[in-house]
Amino acid sequence: MPELLTKLSFQGKLELLLANPDRDTGLEKQEVPEALLLFAGMEGDCHGGITRKSDSRMLKQYKRNTEVRNARQLSVLSSEELAEVAKAMGIPAVRPEWVGANMVLSGIPDLTLLPPSTRLQFTSGAMVVIDAENHPCRYPADIISRHHPEQKKGFVTAAMHKRGVVGWVEAEGVIRTGDNVTIWIPPQRIYAHG
Repeated sequence: MPELLTKLSFQGKLELLLANPDRDTGLEKQEVPEALLLFAGMEGDCHGGITRKSDSRMLKQYKRNTEVRNARQLSVLSSEELAEVAKAMGIPAVRPEWVGANMVLSGIPDLTLLPPSTRLQFTSGAMVVIDAENHPCRYPADIISRHHPEQKKGFVTAAMHKRGVVGWVEAEGVIRTGDNVTIWIPPQRIYAHG
């Protein structure tokens, strides 16, 4: 597959890194200046692991809590899309820590719409593979409503196709705020029988 990837003519920039070592404290994350990406995910973040328990997103395929490959090690968002969501909600900002982001990138148009299997390559050579779009849900909406009570239900609609993507680590390395990000996209075809 890597030989079929196309390098895009523009680069993104890593604007912000966030982590939360304890899932029991909730979805919110704290800013960190750098992070070590391991095959199991971001060191020190609660969403890491080679495997995870299946959840409500996978009920059509598995019973809840079935052990599955963790393709949701990282949550990657766009600073531009976060600004669009905030504008649509009529609030000053949707902070990335409120929505469980690990990385906030800039300079990538329509980041949330990058196709599955796209690679994000960082300055160190660390590589993240995009698994899928991260659909908006009620958990970030609950956090946003603590800061903007009038917007409890506005997030899910405003963030549709703007909540970023989830992915997993394909190549290990250290990433730092300010890193350039090279984007490699797979061939894009529509499956005619879907």
